[in-house]
Amino acid sequence: MSEASGIVLRARGAFNALDAATRRDLMARDAGGGDVTVRTRVSAMIDDVRVRGDLALRDFAQQFDNVSLDAFEVPRTEWVRALNALDAPLRRAIERAAKNIRTVHSAFLPQATEVSPEPGIIVGRRPDPLSRVGVYAPGGRAAYPSSLLMGAVPARVAGVGEVIVCSPPGPSGQPSDVVLAAAELAGVDRVFALGGAGAIAAMALGTETVPRVDRIVGPGNAYVAEAKLQLVSNVTIDSPAGPSELLVLADGTSNADVVAREMIAQAEHDPDAAVIAIIAGAETLAVEIERAVAAQLRESPRAHIVAAALAARGAVITTETLAEAVTFANEWAAEHLLLVVNDALIGDTLASLRHAGTIFVGESASVAFGDYMTGANHVLPTAGLARCYSGLSTLDFVRWTTWQLVTPSAAASMSEDVGVFADAEGLPGHAAAARAWGIRS
Repeated sequence: MSEASGIVLRARGAFNALDAATRRDLMARDAGGGDVTVRTRVSAMIDDVRVRGDLALRDFAQQFDNVSLDAFEVPRTEWVRALNALDAPLRRAIERAAKNIRTVHSAFLPQATEVSPEPGIIVGRRPDPLSRVGVYAPGGRAAYPSSLLMGAVPARVAGVGEVIVCSPPGPSGQPSDVVLAAAELAGVDRVFALGGAGAIAAMALGTETVPRVDRIVGPGNAYVAEAKLQLVSNVTIDSPAGPSELLVLADGTSNADVVAREMIAQAEHDPDAAVIAIIAGAETLAVEIERAVAAQLRESPRAHIVAAALAARGAVITTETLAEAVTFANEWAAEHLLLVVNDALIGDTLASLRHAGTIFVGESASVAFGDYMTGANHVLPTAGLARCYSGLSTLDFVRWTTWQLVTPSAAASMSEDVGVFADAEGLPGHAAAARAWGIRS
């Protein structure tokens, strides 16, 4: 505990002075699959759905949601009712978010391409929308209509044939009204009152009621994340997902109150959330940030969650140079990266940041705006997987078909070279197929 701030952090001080164990702890985050108990329970649930289908789902609803379901599917009349019952300000906010998501993702639609490497050869590649996609919208203690929008709207923009949604039932036996309203605004096709690992298994494997999908997207708890990982041989997923993360990359020009506010906003998600502020060349700012976090924490309704996250995976650390801070940021590969440095340095620094789920540029670019309203996607890789995964986009809702056209003259020109290749690899049938076109010419 720091006497200056009174808050507990996993790490503080100069990064170069941290011991090896602390550095490993900062880098080591879990994207699912690490908890043996969760893994075992999810495996059993998946097997149960595979064998008993809807019967297993009914048992799960009774066991985990304390509801008895006669039917899983929620009729569209209920979506419309929920939408009409929304408070006007909330409806306006959801409609604005859906519009911005649609606009942004429409601009990033993948395009078909053709190329001719030699005369008579044309190779083409086109994006074909997936036939059916499943969107998981978390529920339970809190409803997340924003997550439904982030999955369903880009799928619709990409041209997916059918979009289904699974969200846990509440006491009424249906998902929350705000989720149902978002489903109507997003234009999904079907909604099922199913949650947790059972919902993921149902969408991946198919049951008597729930159709099998080609891809599952959307965040969830540890059981949802584990189910997605275990079912990747049956269905594609967005990316492995763990607790929320934020890295704030700052320098001496940054506002301590802004940095503290963003750290608290992400830490309130989960006691396992990871939040780090790394400050280039400004030890004084680090102290000010800790004090600001402590002051704001006293006013936070979720202070117990924030404090637990800061103690487990929170850090305020410094580097001597901005380049060192950028190196750390690229290695840590944050889900969310907030860049708050001198305006003159933003362009070059942004260009050098290669590993992040999404980057928020400038103090006014709060992560909260990206979570809800900018139109960018908030379904993002965590646990350092931004090194190799991207945030959800229209690319996730297509598969690529490659086609090749070869004229007879081009076939003749390639025949002997391909025959030589095939001979070298011990495939005489390939060689004969290629050389036949040389003989015909």
